[in-house]
Amino acid sequence: MKVVFRADASHQIGSGHVMRCLTLADALTQAGGDCQFICRNHKGHLAEFIRAKGYPCHLLHEDSEHAEMGVPSTQHSTTQHADWLKVTWQLDAVQTGCVLDTVKPDWLVVDHYALDHGWEQALTPYYRKLMVIDDLADRPHHHADVLLDQTLGRKEDEYRSLVSPDTRLLVGADYALLRPEFAKWRAYSLKRREVPELKTILINLGGVDNDNVTGDLLDALTACKLPADCSIVVVMGASAPHLQAVRDKAALMDLDTRVLSGVSNMAELMAHADFAIGAAGSTSWERCCLGLPAVMVVLAQNQQLIANQLSQIGACEVMSADTLNDELPHVLHDLSETTLKSMSEHARAVCTGDGATHVARTLVSLGA
Repeated sequence: MKVVFRADASHQIGSGHVMRCLTLADALTQAGGDCQFICRNHKGHLAEFIRAKGYPCHLLHEDSEHAEMGVPSTQHSTTQHADWLKVTWQLDAVQTGCVLDTVKPDWLVVDHYALDHGWEQALTPYYRKLMVIDDLADRPHHHADVLLDQTLGRKEDEYRSLVSPDTRLLVGADYALLRPEFAKWRAYSLKRREVPELKTILINLGGVDNDNVTGDLLDALTACKLPADCSIVVVMGASAPHLQAVRDKAALMDLDTRVLSGVSNMAELMAHADFAIGAAGSTSWERCCLGLPAVMVVLAQNQQLIANQLSQIGACEVMSADTLNDELPHVLHDLSETTLKSMSEHARAVCTGDGATHVARTLVSLGA
């Protein structure tokens, strides 16, 4: 079964869409699938990372060759995140189609907020079945055979007018695309939280953190009253633009502060952490799987729903990047053993970590 993923990473988009597609690609490969990726050549793309994982990655360039093929240059998408694409959806469809025509996939999987039914329809000659990964429920996907939205509390009714009657809907956090190591570390992580403590704080604001919220966060932590034996672990992407600036700032912290980049053991780091401060993106489900209490920092409007849902069930505290200095000291000051245990118990109930396996089985069952 040949599967092609169309997803982008960039300093604007972040890395989450590509990373969760890689997780699904791993699950499909274990099931006998043959996976490839198509990504646009944005600044901060992850093509080499994808290739290092063993998957071919075709990069789309903004060249003149396809512009001369009569593709409209001004007819841009009306989707809320249209600027993420940096080209018209028509040009992207032509370039993507050229790759698909060679690969001839059984499944095309698209994870991109800038693409909707127009792009999907244009590419129907090049794939047998289509899967859409979404979080927003804000645009139509009438050609999707399967639609996945791993948002906690998402209801099928929110998509019924946006898809065809035959579309298979996989909605809710049970389908969260987590790498297998999170399920592996779950039992250990939950066990050590039976007696909560605050000795290790894990910070991860995504793979890019284009606005250097991590640096602001370290500044805010200097005003927080934390145990003297508390340590801080910061995780950033290897290509994060402010990585060195954060390392320089970490070296000046009173508490022991380590900055790690390009890690491959995120589940282990989360399992050994007592508290996390992280973005309200796809890593939210990783923290929930391991029962890790957290402050979630909303970095973009599309993260607000996830943050609100997890806050409402008591799994985390929520704040914006603009309110860190004012709110973080109060939140950390009020962290008691009872609070930590309650947050952990609510978080662990969200997902168990086997969503990728469920999704892969669905694609296999619907057949090549």
